[in-house]
Amino acid sequence: MTPKAFSQFLSEISSYSLHVLNPSIPASDYVPLDLSNTNTALQNIDVSSSEALDVFINNHITSHKARVAFGGYLEMRHMYRRSTHFNNFKPVNERNIHLGVDLWIAAETPVYTPLDGEVHSFKNNTMFGDYGPTIILKHEIKGISFYTLYGHLSLASIQNIKVGQRFKRGEHIATLGDASVNGDYPPHLHFQVIRDIQDYIGDYPGVCSKKDLDYYQDNCPNPELILKIKSSTIS
Repeated sequence: MTPKAFSQFLSEISSYSLHVLNPSIPASDYVPLDLSNTNTALQNIDVSSSEALDVFINNHITSHKARVAFGGYLEMRHMYRRSTHFNNFKPVNERNIHLGVDLWIAAETPVYTPLDGEVHSFKNNTMFGDYGPTIILKHEIKGISFYTLYGHLSLASIQNIKVGQRFKRGEHIATLGDASVNGDYPPHLHFQVIRDIQDYIGDYPGVCSKKDLDYYQDNCPNPELILKIKSSTIS
């Protein structure tokens, strides 16, 4: 299946929004958030500080009378420069392009699976700037297998989970962690779709370099194809 066909397949799984947060949160309570390096509103914000970024994000949510800020797919972000996990100081190899959708909301917020699936793997990715606790689910629909990744979770989320454990669509699978466990970020869910997980266990790149973008964009299509948040907020 070509990348284009796979994206089309994802978009046709459901004609309506599939939720990774509480479905009782109305579409009107979601607000887009731009954390790209071209957003002039970030010029005076220390994006290397989780505290400063948390204030910026919460002010954005409050000013729009929302509950969840979302976005970030293929955004080029300066915030990753703070960590050697992404930056080896060679510009051509700098990983700063975000491959998932972020949903910014309070720690301990429940996370749900948007589709039936089973636990492929999980791990606490403890490097500074990494995911922290992470769960990867495997899905099979109409004979096609793919994966979804849930990053920046609470430690409790991976304490009683097992590889092969099955979840039904809409089932509670985790809660969000805070900055002390989630890689030092304001609380949020990193949600990513992965076509080919390769040999990764409990982890997969959520940020890539410009030189690797073509591959990762094909292997990690826009999660909005499943979530359909933007179309819900517009309608």
